[in-house]
Amino acid sequence: MKIDERGPKHIAIILDGNRRWAKSRGLKPTEGHKAGAKAVKNIAKYAYDCGLQYLTVYAFSTENWKRDASEVTLLMKLLDKFTSDLLVSDEKREIRIKVYGDITALDKKLQDKILKLEEKTKNNNKMVFGICLNYGGRDEIVRSVKEICDDVLAGKISKDDINADTISSHLYTKDIPDPDLVIRTSNEYRLSNFLPWQSTYSELYFPKDVMWPDFDEKQFDNAIEEYIKRNRRFGGN
Repeated sequence: MKIDERGPKHIAIILDGNRRWAKSRGLKPTEGHKAGAKAVKNIAKYAYDCGLQYLTVYAFSTENWKRDASEVTLLMKLLDKFTSDLLVSDEKREIRIKVYGDITALDKKLQDKILKLEEKTKNNNKMVFGICLNYGGRDEIVRSVKEICDDVLAGKISKDDINADTISSHLYTKDIPDPDLVIRTSNEYRLSNFLPWQSTYSELYFPKDVMWPDFDEKQFDNAIEEYIKRNRRFGGN
């Protein structure tokens, strides 16, 4: 479907349920993550074709390091391959890639690929595809506050200058609008440290009994149709 003025400009997605999807099919968790990576590519392409301006996905959180070491290793390999595929892609799509999170904790080669990918696509302007990688919402806010404190100590601003816009301007997502719609799959009904500041007034959508690898174009359309039915009041009448 094509997204018109009634639809969202920015959709953010929590990619949940890869492991449960695999378990329900008698497969190893690795197969679930592979299927999930494929679903990300499909939805990103479809979102672009629909005319979405911003798509942000939660790929790896600051808490995901607590998982089994073998699973973390696999996820890093999938992220590395995903980044490599984007670098060599010759598809004629004007998609800008942005990675949000502390990438300094990642392998140096992956860091270099990410920086190269962001540089390569920086002038693309049809859709911004954001990937939250080693991202945590609380960590992002703490980093923002520390940067603002540095500005105050340096005399660049006074404490009386600090407002909500000041904090927003120091977040990873400072160059894009807040999400209109946040989607989470797999029957979980929480944000799990995903864009807590940015999603204050986002509409939340939880497709019933859908694991991330099964989230397809029809599911994407259903989410947009549900969004259009909503009355966004932003605290007003």
